[in-house]
Amino acid sequence: MSLNFPIKRKERQTIVNKANLGMDFEALINESNTYYLNNDIAVIHKKPTPVQIVKVDYPQRAKAVITEAYYKTPSTTDYNGIYKGKYIDFEAKESHNKTAFPLANIHPHQIEHLKRIIAHGGIGFFIFYWQYYNKYYILDFNIVLKYWENSLNDGRKSIPYQEFLDNGYLIQEGYLPRLNYLKVIDEKYFK
Repeated sequence: MSLNFPIKRKERQTIVNKANLGMDFEALINESNTYYLNNDIAVIHKKPTPVQIVKVDYPQRAKAVITEAYYKTPSTTDYNGIYKGKYIDFEAKESHNKTAFPLANIHPHQIEHLKRIIAHGGIGFFIFYWQYYNKYYILDFNIVLKYWENSLNDGRKSIPYQEFLDNGYLIQEGYLPRLNYLKVIDEKYFK
C-alpha cells in the first residue's frame, strides 16, 4: 500500500535541489570545456592550484597518502585557454547571497592577474553563479574592477545583484554544452 502525502513547497524545493547533487558549478564549466575541446571549438582548461607536498605516509607503496601540504603561491584565476585566436582567462565565483556578491571573495592577486591579461589584449571576465536565483552570469572584468577600486576607497564592499541584471550577460544552461558561456563571449567580445 502506497501512501501519497502532498509535498509541502519547502520539501519539494529540497527534493529538486538534491537532484543536482554532485553537479556543482565548476563541474558544469568543466563539462562545457570538454564539449568545446571535443568539438574543436576552443581549448580551455582549469588551472591546477600549485601545492607543495610536505609529508606523505606510505603504509604500502600503492596506498600512499598525502598528510600535509601547503599552497606554494596564490593561484591566479580558475580557467584559461584560447578561443577564436584570442587568449581568454576567467575566474568562477559562486554566491549564496540574495542581494550582493561580497568582494572579499575576490583576491587581490586575481585582480592584478586579470589587469595584465587585459593590458596584453586578452579577454578577462568572471562567471558568477547565483545559487539563490539558480542563474549564471558573465560580468566583464572592468565592471568588477570598478567595484574593487571603489571598495579600496571606502566604497561599497560588494557587487549588487542589480548590476548583474543591468550589465551582466546571462548564460543559458542547456544540454550540450551545459553552460554555453562562449555564446556570450561571441556576443560581447566578437561582434
